[in-house]
Amino acid sequence: MTDALKFTESILDITLNIGFIMIAISLALLMYQIIIGPNNANRAIALDTIGVSLMAVAGLMSIQLVTVKLNDIVLLIGILAFLGTVGIAKYYEEGVIIDRD
Repeated sequence: MTDALKFTESILDITLNIGFIMIAISLALLMYQIIIGPNNANRAIALDTIGVSLMAVAGLMSIQLVTVKLNDIVLLIGILAFLGTVGIAKYYEEGVIIDRD
C-alpha cells in the first residue's frame, strides 16, 4: 500500500470511531429524554431520532466493514421508524391505533 492510501485509511478509521462515539452519546441523551421528557410529544420525537441514529450506526458499520449488505438494514430501520412514528402520532391524536369502525 502506498503512504497516501495508508493515510486515507487511518483518517477514515479515526472519523468512523468519532462518529460511533458521537452517536453513542446521542443515544444516551435520547434515552434520558425518553425517560425524563417533559411531555409525550418530546418522547415521540426522541424515539424517532433514535431510529435515525440506528440508521446512522448501520451506515457507519457498512462503511467500516466495506460491504453494501447493510444498506438494506438501513432502509428497513427507516421504514419501521416511519411506521412507528405514524402509530405514535395516531395514538396521541385519537387514543387508539387501530379503529374498529
